[in-house]
Amino acid sequence: KEPPKGGKEAALPNAVAREQFEEYQRQLLEEKIERDKNFTQKKAERATVRMHLRDKYHLPQDERDGAQLHVAGGAVELPQELAAMVHSEEEEDGDAGAFGFLPKLELDLPALRDHALGTVDEVKEKCALM
Repeated sequence: KEPPKGGKEAALPNAVAREQFEEYQRQLLEEKIERDKNFTQKKAERATVRMHLRDKYHLPQDERDGAQLHVAGGAVELPQELAAMVHSEEEEDGDAGAFGFLPKLELDLPALRDHALGTVDEVKEKCALM
């Protein structure tokens, strides 16, 4: 068994291991940056939904949501699922009033009104006889 000449062969395994370690560290850093970016994006999406819902229900805005959007880089585009959720709630509340449910019942409102007035007239006639 001969010792390595000039020390170059002995240093080679350490250099390869060092290169692999540095590559592994770069990959870890890239993955962490990507995870952080995705996390920030998700937080900004949630903040956007909260802002839309607060605006819709006339609630006071929270400055943390605006700050979250600023951290994410400004305007955030909502995924289709979240946008559909916000818009579907807006549509549901669009005709919500005291009698907003009546068109959904599919009643013949003029006939119902005539029947109610006829009933009132009958009660008045019976009351007059008493």
